[in-house]
Formats: sequence, C-alpha cells, structure tokens
Amino acid sequence: MDILVIGGGGREHAVIKALKKSRRAGKIYALPGNGGIARDAECVPVKATDIAGITEFARTHRVDFAVVTPDDPLVLGCVDALEAAGVPCFGPTADAAIIEGSKVFSKNLMKKYGIPTAASETFTDPAAALAYLKGANYPTVIKADGLALGKGAVIVNSFEEAEKTVNEMMVERVFGASGDRILVEEFLTGPEVSVLSFTDGKTVVPMVSSMDHKRAKDNDEGLNTGGMGTVAPNPYYTEEIAGTCMETIFLPTIRAMNAEGRTFRGCLYFGLMLTKDGPKVIEYNCRFGDPETQVVLPLLRSDLLEIMLAVRGGCLREDMVRFRKGAACCVVLASEGYPKKYDTGFAVSLPETGPDEDIYIAGAKLENGKLVTSGGRVLGAVATADSLKEAVGRAYALADKIHFENAYMRRDIGKRALAALEDR
Repeated sequence: MDILVIGGGGREHAVIKALKKSRRAGKIYALPGNGGIARDAECVPVKATDIAGITEFARTHRVDFAVVTPDDPLVLGCVDALEAAGVPCFGPTADAAIIEGSKVFSKNLMKKYGIPTAASETFTDPAAALAYLKGANYPTVIKADGLALGKGAVIVNSFEEAEKTVNEMMVERVFGASGDRILVEEFLTGPEVSVLSFTDGKTVVPMVSSMDHKRAKDNDEGLNTGGMGTVAPNPYYTEEIAGTCMETIFLPTIRAMNAEGRTFRGCLYFGLMLTKDGPKVIEYNCRFGDPETQVVLPLLRSDLLEIMLAVRGGCLREDMVRFRKGAACCVVLASEGYPKKYDTGFAVSLPETGPDEDIYIAGAKLENGKLVTSGGRVLGAVATADSLKEAVGRAYALADKIHFENAYMRRDIGKRALAALEDR
C-alpha cells in the first residue's frame, strides 16, 4: 500500500518509521515532511493546511491510505476531503476533531455527560472576564478556545497576570480568532499523565501512558513549550487508575461523541490530572501528541498500519495492540532561545544509532544535501530499555553525541518519574 502522511515534525517522523515496519507498507509520501523525514519517505512541499493540494496529490498519485496527524488539517476537514476523493484515512473528521479545535465545545461536552474535569466559565467579552477574575481564586487557568500551537493555556497567579493574559488573548488577539472566546478554569493539582488511545468509535484501546516535560528549563522552570522531552510509561498511572479512567473518562467520551453525532475514529489523546478527587480531564487532542508519540510508538510491538486500517474500518480489537515491556525516553534538542527568538541554519551532526535507539527530526531541513536547523525544537533523541533508568541514561548518551551550534536540552527529563518509582 502506498501511504501518505500529512505533517512535518518529530511526531510524523516517528509515525513514518513505525509504518515502514509494516509488511503491507509500500511507498510512503510525507507532505511536507522535513530534512530528516526525507531519509525515510518522499517529501513533497505541500503545506499540511493546503487541503486542496493534499487531496489533488493523493488522487493523482493513487495513494492507498492517508494518515493525517497534525491538529490544523484535522480541524480544517482534511480527512473529510480525502475520503470524499476516495482515499481512506486514519484520523477524525472535522465534526469530531472539534473536541480539540474548541475547548469550549469539549468543556461543554464533559459537563453535559458527567465526565470529570475542572470547573470553568466561558467568556466572549474581555470586560466580563476581568470582572469575574477580580473575585477568582489564584492560581487559575485561562485558555484560548481554539488551536494555539500548544500555548493557549496560561496559569496565572494574580489578577494582574490574569488581566495581561486576557488582553493578549482577547484584545491583542495573539492567537487570532482562537482567543475570541476564553475559558477561565479551576487550577487542578496532582501528577499529569498523557494517554494516547486508538478508537474506531466503539472500542477504545489506550496506548502506553507517558509524562511530558513542557517547561523550557530544568526543574520545570521557564516558559511553556511544545514539549522538551517525554518518558513512558508514566509511573503515576497505575492499573487501578487506568481502570478508573476507562470507566469514567475514556468510554464516556466516546459515547458522548457518538450521542452528539460526532463519532471519533483515530487517535484520541487524553491529557489527565490525577487529583485527590480522582483523575480529571485537562484537555483532549484529536491526534497523536508531540513529543509523546516519540516514546509510545517505539514501544509498540504490533503493526501500526494494521491498527490504523482497523480503526478506519470500524473493526478495532484490543488484542491488535501490543506493547513491549520496558520504558522509553525522548530528550528534545532545541535551538537556544526557544520558545521565543532563536537562530537557525546551523549544520546538524548526527551519530549512528544503536539497537533500541532512534533520532526523530522535527525542525531541520536539507540544504545542499546537508541537514541544518530550521525550527525551535530540532530533534528528539530516543532510547528504549528494560528499565526507565536505563532508557533515560541511553537517551542522554545519544543526545550528547548530537551536535549543532546553539543546541539546548533540559538535563532532567525523567527525573520526576524516576523519583516516583523510588517512592513506591
């Protein structure tokens, strides 16, 4: 089967490498891909949001199956357009992708169907939001309604910070139309857990849990980023908690979407907070998380393409999805200055990878046949092992062999998870 993968980051690189292992995989195209992905797929310079261009390419190249991974094209209806053109897809249609595309929609869904989440209020008027925030308990969370590159949720510790955030989102419109509506949400505390899941709209099969590290600096300091590293599995996510989540969150969410006429088929991401009152939903994503995918898929023993075909065909079974025992760690190498201003165009030197090691390229391009940096998060160094401690050590050993000018990485990825394991 010839396969088309939409997107061009580290997540897509991980997906493509997993798809290449399938016995049924033929030629793989990446639109637009990147300089690292070009080693594993044919990259075509069509933007992930160019729905017409993507559809035309898939049709003229007689693509057998498409995998739409980023949030923007999913929310814009890329799956709808491809399916209408006769191209089977992995990924939700636009009416289901709204679960990520609108935080107000997902919050209302949870309230309506009794899915545990933080208390919140919705505002379309900045003055009304500020009047409410004058009497709020701090810290509190302010979220832009729409997509905002993972930066649309801000924890504020005072009314002054809240006022600044509301003005940025609603008046200055730093996120464009995504900030026309905002949520003011209760601040939850507890360990955070990311759980990706395959679902065909009936069956839900969770993948290995993971722990993301969002802050730019060690000890969870600095600005929020798209993710500076991940480990899997998440030690806080026990079998007991997993059972609770299945009964109170995962299955109820799928049933709620069905009841709303928005059947979800694809990868549904659950961002969870394990509070003293039990697990609660922080956010939904309508696709594979980044960089969670970079530690989850290396642990997958099953054929990813067969799983995706079953999801699309509505015949997913739990026994189709198997993961190896052990753990994985991803250390992100970023450009110094990310997530704010940073320089690019530096040559990237990559080592040979050993068994159970991989390098997923996110922000690099080819110039005269050489890989050079082109983004904030440049790549992820990944290792799997029998224990988390070994996986972390191997991931950092690999990361230290990678070189480019202006490179930066956190040095404490997995530290919290290892401490949690020691406390058991």
